Amino acid sequence: YGKNTIKFLRLHREGKKHFVKEVEVCTHLRLTSPQEYLEGNNSLVIPTDTIKNIVLVLAKKNGIPTLEQFAIDICNHFMTTFCQVAYVKTYVQEVPWQRLHENGVPHIHSFICVPDGIRFSEAEQCRNGPLVVFAGIKDLKLMKTTQSGFEGFYKNEHTTLPERHDRILCGELFCKWSYGECKDFDFDCIWNKIRECILEAFSGPPDCGQYSPSYQKTVNCIQMLVLSKVPQVQVIEVVLNNTFYNVLDMKNLGLTNDKEVLIPVEAPYGSCACTLGRK
Repeated sequence: YGKNTIKFLRLHREGKKHFVKEVEVCTHLRLTSPQEYLEGNNSLVIPTDTIKNIVLVLAKKNGIPTLEQFAIDICNHFMTTFCQVAYVKTYVQEVPWQRLHENGVPHIHSFICVPDGIRFSEAEQCRNGPLVVFAGIKDLKLMKTTQSGFEGFYKNEHTTLPERHDRILCGELFCKWSYGECKDFDFDCIWNKIRECILEAFSGPPDCGQYSPSYQKTVNCIQMLVLSKVPQVQVIEVVLNNTFYNVLDMKNLGLTNDKEVLIPVEAPYGSCACTLGRK
């Protein structure tokens, strides 16, 4: 049991310069006894309102240096404070505020919300077990308008999809990875590096791109690049929900449409998922 959707803004000041972290936290516990379920005995139950208050107090006392560290702090608090807690899991996601720039100059206290992917983190721990930390990015929308195709696929009497050697590749990406033994990692640096790997593997070189024969291959390229460049990552999961575009037939309007006006196919949509880890 636990408390979901604990939302708050943590404001940190350094002189005139302000820093913000707006987050949503979900914290769940498993107790050593199920007596509250089986007997209605609530003597070991930490109220969910108390869970919420603890999260807010930790944010006030410790700040949020990184999402990962904040999730670790929450797990550590419940494990070290309450002997009846057998397991704790915390999920933290961030509202993507970025510092506002005016004529290239960073503003000291103004920010803009830029929805270019939502950062999140998870930490979980069993009593007498290791602390496991995950991080990720979700709702990252990506598109490339060429260098993508889908050919040579299995066909039978139900196949109506034509082969394409030049199509738009567009999708919403979810990526989650786990660290090995949790050490004093620079979580911000690692997260930014993985995000760069995702963009690089999806798009290819900026002057020419890279051909993608399928969404599945693109997913694998992302995973392989991350594992090759970020040694702290042990397992990486990638889900790519596809958005398809159909070329609009404009013959009845007296026009030839050479893939210049396309209509998105909202539903149903395809989805490709893979989890890849080191040996």
